[in-house]
Amino acid sequence: APSSYFFCKSRKMESLLGEKVKGKEGEVNVSSFEKEGGVVGLYFSAHWCPPCRGFTPVLKKWYEGIKAGPNKDKFEMVFLSSDRDEKKFDEYYDEMPWLAVPYANREKKAELSKKFKVSGIPTLIFLDASKGTVITSNGRAVVTDDPEGEEFPWKPKPLAELMAGKFKKGEEETDWESLKGKVLGIYFSGHWCGPCRAFTPQLITTYKTLKEQGKNFEIIFVSSDRDESGFKEYFAEMPWVALPFKDKRCKTLNTTFDLQGIPTFVLVDENCNTITTNGRAAVTMDPDGKDFPWYPKPVNKLCSATAGDLNDNPHLVCFTGGKTENMDQARTVLEPIAKKYIEECKTKGTEQVVYFCYAGMGSGGKDDEDDDDDLVASLRGFAKLPDKVPLVFLIDIPGQQVFLDDKDGGPNLPDDASMAAECKRLLEGYLDKSVKGRAIKA
Repeated sequence: APSSYFFCKSRKMESLLGEKVKGKEGEVNVSSFEKEGGVVGLYFSAHWCPPCRGFTPVLKKWYEGIKAGPNKDKFEMVFLSSDRDEKKFDEYYDEMPWLAVPYANREKKAELSKKFKVSGIPTLIFLDASKGTVITSNGRAVVTDDPEGEEFPWKPKPLAELMAGKFKKGEEETDWESLKGKVLGIYFSGHWCGPCRAFTPQLITTYKTLKEQGKNFEIIFVSSDRDESGFKEYFAEMPWVALPFKDKRCKTLNTTFDLQGIPTFVLVDENCNTITTNGRAAVTMDPDGKDFPWYPKPVNKLCSATAGDLNDNPHLVCFTGGKTENMDQARTVLEPIAKKYIEECKTKGTEQVVYFCYAGMGSGGKDDEDDDDDLVASLRGFAKLPDKVPLVFLIDIPGQQVFLDDKDGGPNLPDDASMAAECKRLLEGYLDKSVKGRAIKA
């Protein structure tokens, strides 16, 4: 039997919401809407939030339309409140016809906000009711774009189907048939965006390198430009293809890949399966394309290109000395642990909760080969980590907690075996909640 540290969270509705939720006439069993082909909406909102109070009446009308239609028995919604007290929750919930997580269960609301990376309200997320998996994180767009609910259950169409149609190639046109069967980079960018204009020349260089190597690869530009003249000027710099300006597929792709900002560079394989949504970091770290097509690695070096991932997901981190041999040691220790954990998640069909990285934490002297001391020092200061190497810790920035043994400046980890044991202890303890963390205080 696998070690308990391979435990991965179930994604079914009952494990997400608990056994019961609040209804208008008493408690409702969550299992009652855990149906094949069904959809559950999670509505993160609050009485004090003006955009929420503006959207809730629109959502109510839309919900009542769905519940009066042919899919009424396959759809349910649950309110998760960010209200500041129970009185305001009760007042706000009185306006709503759907279900709710009880206000007293603040831990459940916080857990789901963290799990689904809710960074603002109102947020409406649609889940597959039988699996608990996300259909779309942009339920507000569904309400706007499908007012009659005709596209229920709002599951994304296959990418190949979405992409059918014409593309611009310089002043000429091409079609989807010319792109099928290739590794594709989908580049969300805009002429007006400073970071985009800084990244585009890097991407052009990498693109030309890969084409010279004969890689079966193409890039599709998906414009966020505000006017056609900006689009034309920007696209004239690019050697790849583009969707036409204001093409309806642009908006569909934004929703499909849950676009949060630009530049974003998504890689999909020859069968249109997503390889990575963080192609920007891949190109930055590997401009010569040695690791093309950049399938995610089980363990990454912490650097400026990968640091953003720490804000989104819990990470098991190993700080070591800055020399190459020290960092090789950290990677060697982490890789088998990460690979086993990831494989166990894939086997069970459950999500990867924890990610893995390492970094050199040297003195910055001439023998220190790591060039990200500032980043490491910043993280160490932010989490108030001991000034010790090697150091193993698990940091959960979304949950504002860090997990480590920092008694007496941290445990002594003199060899690979002791480092591996500490990694396993923290991973197992975090996943089964047997290890307590401490709050990260700003």
